[in-house]
Amino acid sequence: MNIRLWNWIHKLGSAKHFYRFSSLILPGLWVVSVLILSLGLYAGLMLAPADYQQGDSFRIMYIHVPAAILSQSSYVMMASMGALFLIWKIKLADVAMRTVAPIGAALTFVALLTGAIWGKPTWGTWWVWDARLTSTLILMFLFLGVLAIRNAAGNGPAAGRMAAILAVIGVINLPIIKYSVDWWFTLHQPASFSLTERPAMPVEMWLPLVVMILGFYSWFFALWILRIRTEVLVTEANKDWVRQLVNQR
Repeated sequence: MNIRLWNWIHKLGSAKHFYRFSSLILPGLWVVSVLILSLGLYAGLMLAPADYQQGDSFRIMYIHVPAAILSQSSYVMMASMGALFLIWKIKLADVAMRTVAPIGAALTFVALLTGAIWGKPTWGTWWVWDARLTSTLILMFLFLGVLAIRNAAGNGPAAGRMAAILAVIGVINLPIIKYSVDWWFTLHQPASFSLTERPAMPVEMWLPLVVMILGFYSWFFALWILRIRTEVLVTEANKDWVRQLVNQR
């Protein structure tokens, strides 16, 4: 790896450097996320044709699928930050881990809620103890478990280690979520869209879905960066650079 790039990555682990760098990208990230989400919602709700079996009820897919994908991605990010904290004791990684947990829990709840709304007309029931649904529910409990440990044990390094260990162990649930529809008989349908296979639906349906997924990711990173910045100011409140920043404002 280029030495200059490695030094930049190392500096990014510094709360001060991260705060200054994120100040440059955050406004643009918010603008991009709003534009992409607006475009995706308009295309999905107004331009995409109705499904020949489900009618217009399928349109909840444009919220459910991105939320479900991002809930798993956010857990990977949380566990990765936990591993960085356990191995290299990077304080910013601990901050990133505990700030992403509530976002991931909220996304998982949205995925479960929209899935229930979608499932009622499709399956005839709001909820079944389906392998995919149950493992996704466990995912939400893992997010909440990390939050519970931090709230109960405080913000010290010991609490960070306990939360990080839970986050890393919980990664085992992710392949269960992904492959549950292949490993067991489930009501949940297999994925209709894959990056490696030709989509099972027409382009007028899957293209807005791709746009919504990109919009969700950009919104997620904007919100996560904002939460990290807020937490950094709290945890670094006694540092000179924070005091100078406050005085400048």
